[in-house]
Amino acid sequence: MAVENGAAAALFSEEELRDVSGVRLGDGFVEVTCGCTSARYGDAVGRLRVFASGELEVSCECTPGCTEDKLSPAAFEKHSGRETAGKWQNTVWAVVKGDKVALSKTGLLRHYHSKNKKLRSRSANGSGGNGRHRDEFVRCSGCGKERRFRLRTKEECRLHHDAAARHDWTCKDMDAAAAGRVRCEDEEERASRKASRGCARAAACKGCVRCVCFGCETCRFAGCGCQTCVDFYRNHGTTTTNS
Repeated sequence: MAVENGAAAALFSEEELRDVSGVRLGDGFVEVTCGCTSARYGDAVGRLRVFASGELEVSCECTPGCTEDKLSPAAFEKHSGRETAGKWQNTVWAVVKGDKVALSKTGLLRHYHSKNKKLRSRSANGSGGNGRHRDEFVRCSGCGKERRFRLRTKEECRLHHDAAARHDWTCKDMDAAAAGRVRCEDEEERASRKASRGCARAAACKGCVRCVCFGCETCRFAGCGCQTCVDFYRNHGTTTTNS
């Protein structure tokens, strides 16, 4: 084990790293040997960096000429060619006492989990951009009018999520989903009314940290197969099933 930085050494105790292969302490990070196994391509080996902030970064060494670095663990899992990408904490491994051990079964994710616990706490308290969701609009493919979706609950967020993903969504579908009583014959909201989208900071806010969310457990769905939701739950290490 090469000790290069005292701050990095404080991330983990010597006992925690004693049996881990390829340990190197750098400027604010700890680096270890990692890998991911594909039934077709075998082991893809890399170097996992764990930063004091909780960020994780993988430099791939699957082949001598591979230039992939600064990958997220989820991206590394995909790059390895694993046939069925799953929860990366269980598919990406470190070498402990000579054996390949899933990251979830080591102490290497302690700072990562701590970071995400703080983010979830901020989300629950309505700060950090994930606590509230402003109203959004979806355009009807039949009449061409934009219809408002309130995003205050998980159920409302799911209605908007599914509607926005459809190219053939119509006002009739909004009625069927009980998101509102609107028909194609009804007038579209005035522009001045559309400007008010439920921000807690200002009625005419055009987007701020109090009303614009870039992804949280209220508006992302573990049971959804779209890439946005899949990436969110992979990166946050969450397996909660949401309807």
